Amino acid sequence: MVRKASLVAPEWWDFTTLPDELLEDAANLSPEDMLNLSRPGFEVRFYDTLNEFYLAEALEYIDAWRQSTSDNPAGICGPIGPTEQLPLVARLVNSLELDLKDAHFWGMDEWLEGGSPVGMNHPLSFARADIELCFGKIRPELSMPEENMHFPTGDLEAFSKSFDDIRCVLMQGGQGDVKHWAFNDPLPRKGRYADEPPTPEEYRKLKTRIVELHPMTIMQNARTSGGGNIAMVPTRAVTVGPVETWKSETVSIWQAGMHDNPFGMRLTTLMIGKKIADAAVPISLLSDHPDVRFNFYRGGVGEVEVVMH
Repeated sequence: MVRKASLVAPEWWDFTTLPDELLEDAANLSPEDMLNLSRPGFEVRFYDTLNEFYLAEALEYIDAWRQSTSDNPAGICGPIGPTEQLPLVARLVNSLELDLKDAHFWGMDEWLEGGSPVGMNHPLSFARADIELCFGKIRPELSMPEENMHFPTGDLEAFSKSFDDIRCVLMQGGQGDVKHWAFNDPLPRKGRYADEPPTPEEYRKLKTRIVELHPMTIMQNARTSGGGNIAMVPTRAVTVGPVETWKSETVSIWQAGMHDNPFGMRLTTLMIGKKIADAAVPISLLSDHPDVRFNFYRGGVGEVEVVMH
């Protein structure tokens, strides 16, 4: 039977094409229910204050970088969104006098314009944000060598191979409105995927690549990063893929309630907790990753209820 059309973008797959019963089950979850969806390989954590939340997120950088040595290099793959942890990372490195000469960092993604990743002069550049919010604030004598900072802006095959050469202790990220991590969006509903989205096995074969962005993703980034100015948001990007994600020892997703909504946070927690993988909800494919953490700010979890504004 052909699945229902998206309520948001009929030419795309997304979570609105899921069975109504699953959507209803997600909407009815309480915060306690979400915590109880933890299982071996999937841990749900709540933080009571934003200060504790972002400090814990920043400490993941420190914990990963402390494991790196010259003969066993290691690092972290990090997001732009959230970004509040980044200045804290720099402050911690400086305070702890943590020498980053052997540490590594991967940027998750970057915007694409005119067939090429945007440069540091672009106002929405993710690499620019990493430098300005974090790496540029670290004392020069402690700073990470430029060659140890890997951004998906050049040779994408070499970027992907770096996950084989260097141990990625942790891939950190957020969750978007369309239920992606990085820019692993649902695919368009066309060609071989006109009636069914790709199988989880097919989607997991995707590597670092150029992607077309779902309309929800474009609208979200306009809202969170551009004051709602959709015209300034590119419609294509380069993103780390499932292949690199599965080479990362741990995947840690941070949700303060600013990028996705109460329903979305419940839906993906339910799908990963219950091992319901569906490529219309890309982040649900993490249900088969061996070590995934969902971190929530308790005050941002909210309720799925009708409130007229």
